[in-house]
Formats: sequence, C-alpha cells, structure tokens
Amino acid sequence: MKNIASKSIWIRSIVVIVGLSILIAIGWSLYHPAKSESLETQKRPTYRASYHFTVPDKWKNDPQRPIYLDEKYHYYYLYNRDYPKKNGTEWRHATSTDLVHWKDEGVAIPKYTNPNGDPWSGSVVIDEYNTAGFGKGTLVAIVTQPSADGGKQEQFLWYSTDKGKTFTSYRSKPVMSNPGTKDFRDPKIIRDIQRNQWMMVMAEGTKIGFYESDNLKDWRYTSGFQTENIGLVECPDLYQMRADDGSYQWILGVSANSKSTGGPNTYAYWTGDFNGEAFLPDRSEPEWLDYGLDWYGAVTFEDGKDKDKYSHRYALAWMNNWDYAHNTPTLKEGFNGMDSIVRQIRLKHTADAGYRLVSQPVKALEQFQTSTESFGQIKVEGAHPLPVAGDAYQLEADVSWSMIKNAGFRLRESADGKRHVDVGVSVDGQYSYVNRANTGQPDQSGKYIESRAPFDATKKKVHLKILVDKTSIEVFVDDGEVAYSSLIFPRLEDQGITLFTDGGPAMFNNVVVKHFSR
Repeated sequence: MKNIASKSIWIRSIVVIVGLSILIAIGWSLYHPAKSESLETQKRPTYRASYHFTVPDKWKNDPQRPIYLDEKYHYYYLYNRDYPKKNGTEWRHATSTDLVHWKDEGVAIPKYTNPNGDPWSGSVVIDEYNTAGFGKGTLVAIVTQPSADGGKQEQFLWYSTDKGKTFTSYRSKPVMSNPGTKDFRDPKIIRDIQRNQWMMVMAEGTKIGFYESDNLKDWRYTSGFQTENIGLVECPDLYQMRADDGSYQWILGVSANSKSTGGPNTYAYWTGDFNGEAFLPDRSEPEWLDYGLDWYGAVTFEDGKDKDKYSHRYALAWMNNWDYAHNTPTLKEGFNGMDSIVRQIRLKHTADAGYRLVSQPVKALEQFQTSTESFGQIKVEGAHPLPVAGDAYQLEADVSWSMIKNAGFRLRESADGKRHVDVGVSVDGQYSYVNRANTGQPDQSGKYIESRAPFDATKKKVHLKILVDKTSIEVFVDDGEVAYSSLIFPRLEDQGITLFTDGGPAMFNNVVVKHFSR
C-alpha cells in the first residue's frame, strides 16, 4: 500500500507539472503573439526579401524623398490597399534610424479623401521658418492629384502638425494649376539657401520645369530644361554636392526611359550650374546612376546625421519596371513591391569623364551580416564552384586577367548548373553586364534580359561587389562607378555560386561572401 500511494503521489505531481507547463505555454503565446507568428513565418519558404524594404501587403511603387526629423528618417511611398482589384494610391509612412531597419507607421495621406482623387508622387519638406503659415516646423507636402477639374494633373498642398503621422488637405483647389499640358506631375521641392526661397522641379512631358516660391503656396515659373531621346520624364531631382576635387556642383536628375535608343530605363542626371532660375548643364547627354533593368522612380536625400550636407547623399529606388510590374511570385504571398537598398552616392571628378556620381551600399547594411567566408586567391579557367551557398549575401572580389574573353560569377545557380544569373565582364565586347536569361525573371517578352555598361577592358582587372537577395541582384563595379539593379526570380532552392572564365584563365582575389539574414 505504501508503494502504491507513493506511486500515486508521483503520478499526480507529474500531471500538475505538465499542466502548469501547458498553461505557461498558452499564456506565453497569448501575450507574445507577434514573436510566435514571426518564428512560424520564418520557417515557411518565402520570396520576401531578407534585407530589402518590402511593402507589408498589397502594392507599392514610387518612393517619396525621405526627410530626417527627431533622429529618424521618415519615408513615404505610394501604396494601394485594394490591389490588385482596384486602383488608387495613398502615402504610406515608415521610419528608420539606420536606413536598413524600417518600422511601418501606417497611411499618412489616405486616398479619395477630397474631390481630387488619389495622391500621387510629390515631396515633403520641413517648414522650419513657417513660410507657409501653418506653424514653425510643420511638414508641408506638395502632391500631384488628378483634380476634380477634368482629372488634370495638378499640384495640391497637404500639411502635418503631428510630425508626419497624418496630413491635412490645405484646400480643394490646387496651389499649382495645370498650365495646359497632359503631363504635369511629381513636384520635388528644395530650400535654396543662397537665395532664401523655395525651388521646385516638375516633370512636364519631356521637359523639366523650374518654379520658385516664398511661401510654398504661390509658385512662379522661371525656366524649362528640355530633354532629348530619353522619353517621358518623371520624378525629377535637384541638389548640390561637393565633388572630390573640392568644387560644388549642381545635379539635375530624372527617371527616364532611353530603351528606344538602347539605353537604361532608370535615373538620368546632368551635372552643371543652377543660377536660381535655370539649370545650365556641363553636357547635353545625361549620365546614368544605374544601368540595371529595375531601378525606377529614384529619390536622393541628405544624410540627416551628418552636418556636412554636400560630401555625400543617399539614394533609393523602386525595384520594378512598368513593362512587367505585376509579374512576381510574391503575389502568392499577398504583396508586390520592393525598394533597392539605400546606397550612398558621392560626386567624383576625372579628367576624361568629368563629374560622375558613384555609389556604394549604405554601411549600416553590415548589421545584417551573420557569417563571413573568405577564399583568398583562386585561379579559374573554365568553372570553379565555391563550397558555399545562399540566397541573401554580399559577394566581393577582385578579378584580373591577361588574355580572356569573359569572366565573372554564376549566382543563384541550380544544383545541375542549368539555372543561374550571370554577372561579369565581356573583354571582347568591352562591357560589364548582368544577364538573367537562365533564371526565373519578370520579363516574358524576352526583351529585357541583359543589361550592359561600357567597360575599359585594357585595365585587365575589375572589382565587383554584388548584393543578392531572394528576388533581386544589385552590382557595383569598380567601387560603384557603374551600378546595376535588377529583379530575378530563381527557385528558392537555387543557391549555388560559381566562378567562371571563357577563353583563358583569370585570378579571383580577395573573394569574400558575407551572408545576411532577416
């Protein structure tokens, strides 16, 4: 009887302990649902990017230029909560302290809240001197909307007195009426400190219009800059930078499409002088900040933490292309929309090329690194697979050669070697390239498979920095003198990395793979 009683007490104790454990587990899940969901989500296969900004759900397109306020970057972007059933965008808000980790802040300018339709692209500024009369420090946004007057593209003012969380419509009438052109949109405002006034650039078909204002409400046209051979222009940009030779230069940028002449469909820019009324370019032909297939609607913005506002800026863009904007495997997961990484841009001067913007990934991206694998020097003739795999990483290497035709990397490679995206240099063709012909990708027409940029192969060497994520590849050639950004849709299991050459051997030095995780 004593043994039976002892065993009974022991069994009851076990039952109590198990019961308490279950209650504790239930309580934890009730009070920590986000963490439980996050762990479950991480286990599921996903095409959501590991370290790029992606829309939480539904749809995003144009980024709006971020501003820095109260030790945070405030970023607005065009968002459609009804995608894919209905159209119409609104401004959704996110904040970040490092330009890598973003916190969703919800919708700041809802759509269809006034007679003028949905808000499109524009720009927001901090009115530090109360020039508009809404109060010192008010956030003022000038936004394109299809007005109640026949759907014309006109400019409307919205303002925020709660540090950008919500915006109020100033009035139902535009602060800038349509001057009689079909395309009249995407206002970008800067404060011209030298002349103590507001300046605006506008996309007007193939022309960029310049306007000035004292109060952000009344605008005066000053001049126009006519572009050629780059199609319809959108999302213009104007800013000043200090080059590496110490001189100050103005840059006029715009999202443009030069595909008809074999050029990019990304961010074109000119360097030159701005006299307060007109922009005077150094040359008529633009340079391109990105040669890839998917870097559109780009914005540049100041470093909010650095008092030096001219030595460098930041830039980001919508990673998509209107030719195939709705073709993505992420739709099965309920979202469509991703940005490029934020990159730091500087202005460099060379004797042969003049002033050129160069770009590099923002340094804060290093926070995502979970492990590093270094391979030193590797001699390659033909193909050399690396004993490493991944779908989210940075790959960096110096490649040099004597006599070859082609050299580079096959990335997101399948186990049988049939599927891959190629990055490299064609010595014979005198160009660098990104080729996505042999992997899943969004363009079903077959037109936009390979992107190229001129390369001086007589140097017989190249430095490549490549950022790979679930559905994207971004390449920086020779310290960012050339950049590529393109969408790719490899199978999730395709994660191989192979070094290759054609027509001779090459040395791959300082090969380093830095893995990222969410």
